[in-house]
Amino acid sequence: MSEEYLKSLFNIEDKVVAITGGGGVLGTTLSQGLARAGAKLAILDIVDGAAERVADLILSEGGRAIPVCCNVTDKTSIEEAAKSVRQTYNRVDILINGAGGNMPQATTGPGLTFFDLPIEAIRGVFDLNFIGSILSSQVFGKLMAEQNEGIILNIASMNAIRPLTRIPAYSAAKAALTNFSQWLAVHMAQEYSPSIRVNAIAPGFLFTEQNRFLLTNTDTNELTSRGKKIIEHTPLGRFQTPDELISTVIWLISPGSSAVTGIVVPVDGGFSAYSGV
Repeated sequence: MSEEYLKSLFNIEDKVVAITGGGGVLGTTLSQGLARAGAKLAILDIVDGAAERVADLILSEGGRAIPVCCNVTDKTSIEEAAKSVRQTYNRVDILINGAGGNMPQATTGPGLTFFDLPIEAIRGVFDLNFIGSILSSQVFGKLMAEQNEGIILNIASMNAIRPLTRIPAYSAAKAALTNFSQWLAVHMAQEYSPSIRVNAIAPGFLFTEQNRFLLTNTDTNELTSRGKKIIEHTPLGRFQTPDELISTVIWLISPGSSAVTGIVVPVDGGFSAYSGV
């Protein structure tokens, strides 16, 4: 198979990618991977210095990236971010809604039952994971409608497909995002342009700082019973790593997936396929 043929299928060189939550663990890995594939990155993040760190990392490797401060729960902030991206790159080809995460305060456990979960924490998780993706899709989706083309990729979760114990707000928010991804795919194609595609990926269990407190004992660093159960129900027998998402993301934002819209792709080591028997 020729390199030229492969490039015609999966080339994202010079594509402008705006990624929310770009300063986080997943955002950093995806941004680096896409920059290495030739894309121009706009790293959107609310955490002070996070976007700058990732942009500098990409620039040090010879890639192209700009840092942009953005609060995905504030539409005005997103509009200002989109304006900054367009001022630099003139357009936006791809939006990756990567901002998200859970909160310990929205997690059931010893001393905090479901009945006691503070609504502020539940609302905070929902706003970050779901509302933030809707608002970002409104702002950047409108630009894509004007261009008559574009791609939106949402970062859902295996929790959306197989809800886990202890994290009701996060699971519900990601389930909502999964449903919204399918709805938006139909809406954008029918109302604006069939060249606007919307998909999502559902990562499995990544061993990151976000879920370390659920998967390991902080004192011994050994797997908790929860962590062991996940491994037992994952046919590949291990947690996934953030860099294992890159190839799937590249496929979904490249010409090779031009007929693919409205789907959610699990990247989960087989967890969603295994019944436990």
